[in-house]
Amino acid sequence: MFDNLKILLHQGKQYIPDIRKAAVPGIFRGRPVISINKVNEIELADICPTNAISTNPVCIDLGKCTFCGECAVAYPDKIRFTTDHKIAVNNRGRLMIKEGQYEPIELNPELIRKEIYKYFSSSLKLRQVSAGGDNSCELELNACGNVNFDMGRFGIEFVASPRHADGIVITGPITENMAEPLQICYDAIPEPKIIILAGTDAISGGIFEGSPALNRSFLSRYKIDLYVPGNPIHPLTFINGVLELIKKR
Repeated sequence: MFDNLKILLHQGKQYIPDIRKAAVPGIFRGRPVISINKVNEIELADICPTNAISTNPVCIDLGKCTFCGECAVAYPDKIRFTTDHKIAVNNRGRLMIKEGQYEPIELNPELIRKEIYKYFSSSLKLRQVSAGGDNSCELELNACGNVNFDMGRFGIEFVASPRHADGIVITGPITENMAEPLQICYDAIPEPKIIILAGTDAISGGIFEGSPALNRSFLSRYKIDLYVPGNPIHPLTFINGVLELIKKR
């Protein structure tokens, strides 16, 4: 018993009382800030392994960014990654962070379908599909339900069967072999249903973008309700993004 008390005194309470106000350690790379300082933009763009950096003006696409931080290391006066983890959006264009843009990233409420917060604001069951993922985002999604983050307190849970789900969470770049199983899973979910892309690989293909081993045609057929960037995603990014999507308006 005394050992347990010592652990409690040392670590404090393991659960996060208020998910919406929770902070992350300083080593975490979240929303980037790009200054208006002049640099060699071509050399800066060449650093990025996924071509997430474009020039004139300098812009970082968080849907492609692996958050490796190499650009910030090479050009610290130009790019800085903050610890702002609230970077989930429902508009792909809002993942484009331009130089001189310092405001937080937010969802566009006008793009949220009314049936989402009408039916899912108090309870949301999700089926996760790893479409060629490397298990990093999958592990973080699993952590969303642990004692620290406790996503279930908001009525948000992962279920085993798409028949029991309200939406689908896709991780991985969607390989050719997973394209059909993904479609079958999506078709099995009853209407209305939502689609969430979790992680850089799911949003853009990541380092696998353009590979002949991928089949991302699924994404061109349906509206994506939420983009959760990260490589891998952070549980706080996912949970806060989902809560913002389904909250009553």
